[in-house]
Amino acid sequence: MGGPVLSATLPSGTVVELAGVCKTYRQRQRSERLGDIWRNLLHPEVREVQALRDVSLTIGRGEVVAYAGPNGAGKSTTVKILSSALAPDAGKVRVLGMDPIRDRVRYVGRIGVVFGQRTELWWDHPVAASFEWKRVVWDVARPRYERMLGLVKELLGLNEYWHTLSRELSLGQRMRADLGLALLHEPEILFLDEPTIGLDVLAKRNMLRFIQEVNRERQVTVMLTSHDMAELEQLAGRIVLIDRGHIAFDGPFDRLRRELGDRRHLLIETPNGSPPRARGRALGAQRGRPPRVHL
Repeated sequence: MGGPVLSATLPSGTVVELAGVCKTYRQRQRSERLGDIWRNLLHPEVREVQALRDVSLTIGRGEVVAYAGPNGAGKSTTVKILSSALAPDAGKVRVLGMDPIRDRVRYVGRIGVVFGQRTELWWDHPVAASFEWKRVVWDVARPRYERMLGLVKELLGLNEYWHTLSRELSLGQRMRADLGLALLHEPEILFLDEPTIGLDVLAKRNMLRFIQEVNRERQVTVMLTSHDMAELEQLAGRIVLIDRGHIAFDGPFDRLRRELGDRRHLLIETPNGSPPRARGRALGAQRGRPPRVHL
């Protein structure tokens, strides 16, 4: 009672389902004044930030979904929940018929995750050592490991720096190696959080091409976050927009363009607070706010 109910198994063809998911962070606030040091320690002010508010979403098998929104909208929080790094405060999450938290051991062996600002590579060891480490820890059978290793080394161009220390790699090289690591155990789903952040044009193009090939050739389901709309549209036919923790749009790019692409909001401040005259435009003013012109 009081919340969404999901079945133990997902509907046919569905691999990801979120229903009424909420997540709130509690942030301790500290005063910069020296005299408040004891108050900061004993009675700190706590600010609550609602990262996700009643988020419901489904993703089908083999689908590529773009997940977009401004900073702080809830993109990374969603990916962390789906990758079992965080538990939701409310709502239900099912991926591949499993609960990412309760079935974590089985679950993580069937997904791949890449965070653009983090790495799985051992910093002071060659790239090869990180791959061998993952094979052992994840207990990937040697024939399966060799098959996937050959694929990712060829498609991602890892041979050129295979024996280079991870700390000496460029950002683009590191991202390619991290993506290769995420694919090593042949996951059914890839969760990619800003995987092209900071990459140059050529490195970004190669990364996107590889993601497309993995989806097309191996039917891997992909959920990708990015701030680059052109990049997202190149990869996905469907886009989910999140804003302040709410799903604001879910559909194809062409519908997004039709519904929102021809609208502009222009804020005009006037000396007396009255709306200016403008033919063919909808004008309105709210008390205490400047008139808003809808173009």
